[in-house]
Amino acid sequence: MSNSANSRPGRVHLLRRRTGRLLTAAVFALAGLIFVTSFNTARGTDLRTDDSLLKLSDLVQERSARNGDLEESTAALRGRVDSLADRDDGSTEAEDARLGALEKAAGTKEVRGQGLTVTLDDAPPNARAAPGYPEPQANDLVIHQQDLQAVVNALWQGGARGIQVMDQRLISTSAVRCVGNTLILQGRVYSPPYKITAVGDRDRLERALDASAALQNYQLYVKAYGLGWKLDERETVTLPGYSGTVDLHHAKPLGEDPA
Repeated sequence: MSNSANSRPGRVHLLRRRTGRLLTAAVFALAGLIFVTSFNTARGTDLRTDDSLLKLSDLVQERSARNGDLEESTAALRGRVDSLADRDDGSTEAEDARLGALEKAAGTKEVRGQGLTVTLDDAPPNARAAPGYPEPQANDLVIHQQDLQAVVNALWQGGARGIQVMDQRLISTSAVRCVGNTLILQGRVYSPPYKITAVGDRDRLERALDASAALQNYQLYVKAYGLGWKLDERETVTLPGYSGTVDLHHAKPLGEDPA
């Protein structure tokens, strides 16, 4: 037993040496595998400086511009369709009036009248807290989706007959979404300052803006950190009709007949 006990430390030492060699070999093998995989992926090019690799922001801007071109094409085609529809098709005056009312409600026809424009903007780059307020965090200095949505909701609540965000007329299926510091609206990308224009009774619209709890909270950040808020009354403003597609798209369960 004593011999067995005395020889155990030696075997343990030998086992540790062999284990260390195996681990070292495994590390080098793994490093070689990573190197080969990286080389094959890059195909011998510099991944950081290859001009053929488009930045995601560049791709977004390219798609946004393409969507804008498609909207112009769609608007031109819709104009041709409308001109053909205006020809005598045997419809009655009541039917024409009902169709016109539906088009206005859908937002596909221009709307004109008095209104106002609200402009939201990020705080200045060197913004500091006003006296009595804590120093701002990054999120305190930029416009968020909730701010844009609060303005839109308040204007609808105030009886707006039509609303336009930037150069896009809103319809019932429009979604105001922000990703990072950019607005994505109906396939187009926009950066601040953001302009929201509404047609309707100015007094009602302004009262609705003042009554919004979300916008009252926003005004605190305007005062504390200098977020942009500008309200311009418009004696006469014309909003173009929505010119994009009105088709609805929705997901279907796997295996369901697409028809």
